[in-house]
Amino acid sequence: MLNRVKAFFLALIVAALAGSGALAQDSSYNYGTVWEFSFIKTEPGQFENYMDWLNATWKKEQDVMKKDGFLVSYHVWAVNNPRNGEADLVLALEYKDYAPTAKRLELQKKIEAALQQDAHKMESASGDRTKLRKQMGSTEAQELTFK
Repeated sequence: MLNRVKAFFLALIVAALAGSGALAQDSSYNYGTVWEFSFIKTEPGQFENYMDWLNATWKKEQDVMKKDGFLVSYHVWAVNNPRNGEADLVLALEYKDYAPTAKRLELQKKIEAALQQDAHKMESASGDRTKLRKQMGSTEAQELTFK
């Protein structure tokens, strides 16, 4: 009976260690930066106007996060030869890491101050930009770098 109890507790310890990563196999990669890609389809005749908005307001938002050290880089990519209904721009943000909610809220306040707008005005302005573009969705990925 004592051997069964010892075996049971040994199995619990092994399971706990495996779950904590203490017994995990060493991987051939490390986790890198986190990327967010937003897919944008500009409305007919609005490409230049949307690019103007990106260069003024959107860029200012990204610069706030970059100055804070949270954002590593940001990019605007034109999609060459998009198929019918596909995005013609990709907005790419490279974050240092995933951010907890408190950090995101702190950054939101800094962005609002830089733009001199509160969350309500920013949301309304986003709705106004539907004349310029259609948001086609977004995705997030984390880079894996080989050791």
